[in-house]
Amino acid sequence: MKVIAINGSPRKKWNTATLLEKALEGAASQGAETELIHLYDLDFKGCISCFACKTKDGESYGRCGVKDDLTPVLKKIEKADAIILGSPIYFLDLTGEMRSFMERLQYPYLKYVNPPQSLFSKKINTGFIYTMNVTEEQMKAFGYAQHIDSNARVLKMLVGTSESLCSFDTYLQKGKA
Repeated sequence: MKVIAINGSPRKKWNTATLLEKALEGAASQGAETELIHLYDLDFKGCISCFACKTKDGESYGRCGVKDDLTPVLKKIEKADAIILGSPIYFLDLTGEMRSFMERLQYPYLKYVNPPQSLFSKKINTGFIYTMNVTEEQMKAFGYAQHIDSNARVLKMLVGTSESLCSFDTYLQKGKA
């Protein structure tokens, strides 16, 4: 089994990365091969709407046609059995790097039919770890749950099952916001 974690935080050793590392340790203890990828180490952009992924019978149909540092990561995900995504919440949503990654991960697999279908070759388990500097009550009051639920719905529709874990009050962990 291959499990890949994607860190959408600019910090490689703080809350989000630590929780991803712990999740990978758990997977490794069950015999999984694991890998942690830091998005802020990569040179890439979000979807550029080139439609290469939508051109039937094209060489990139169902896959992102843009070639950059994200290309090998997306190929690894196609071969993975599970992915764990992690992002701090900045201004009520994911980091910009994670949002750009999500565009490039999800859009190529969306087949334009009614109801929408996926071009992803199999079903895999997905998890999303969110870290935030608010309490659970504040998260609900500010509407974070809508974003979290939306991410889970899209992941479930396109690649497989999806679960979310929220870590609250991360500002209380001195130096680890």
